[in-house]
Amino acid sequence: MQETTSKQIIAQAARYAFPHTIPIFAGFWFLGMTYGIYMNVSGFSFLYPLLMSLTIFGGSLEFVAVKMLLSPFAPLQVLIMALMIQARHLFYGISMLDSFKGTGFKKPYLIFGMCDETFSINYSAKIPNTIDRGWFMFFVTLLNQFYWVSGAALGGILGSLISFNTEGLDFVMTAMFVVIFLEQWLKEKNHATAVIGITVSALCRICFGADSFMIPTMVCILLFLTVFRKSIEKAGGMA
Repeated sequence: MQETTSKQIIAQAARYAFPHTIPIFAGFWFLGMTYGIYMNVSGFSFLYPLLMSLTIFGGSLEFVAVKMLLSPFAPLQVLIMALMIQARHLFYGISMLDSFKGTGFKKPYLIFGMCDETFSINYSAKIPNTIDRGWFMFFVTLLNQFYWVSGAALGGILGSLISFNTEGLDFVMTAMFVVIFLEQWLKEKNHATAVIGITVSALCRICFGADSFMIPTMVCILLFLTVFRKSIEKAGGMA
């Protein structure tokens, strides 16, 4: 009886998680195939995008990794570059500390598979009490990685057969983040967090430039939200 109940809980969480990942599916498949095609054009077999998407699972880093693989061996530079590109995940992890509590054996995979889009869903989703939160986050993470891995592998396989210009397909991800932002804007009565995010990002972009503004932006946003957390929560502007 207990085993049946557990299976029902897992199945219910999977069914509830799937609709949340549909917009991610569209973006990941297009961009994942673009990545696979890029790898193919660069001289790599489909196994490279397949294995890299399984183990790295960091879209921006995977694109940059193509050039790293084709460049002279420089492990220290690669390490620094990878840390700079993925540093924002440190802040994602801090934000999810409470959410990951009590998730048991699922926690290591939730940490590994937490990309930008998965974080957006798992952090902001309104999960009913009837749905197991840990399994919901697990299936969101699993489905999103499956979309990316399958898209990258398919792009790697079909890359040699596709001859049209794929430049600009990466804008799919930008459009998807705009949709997620607008959805959050409509959900919140108080837009303090959104205004802080936009304002700080714009100022850091001006001060530090396009290549170096991400980490200062994350640090400043974290400081602002920490200092004004109580007033923002009281106004209903923070989840």
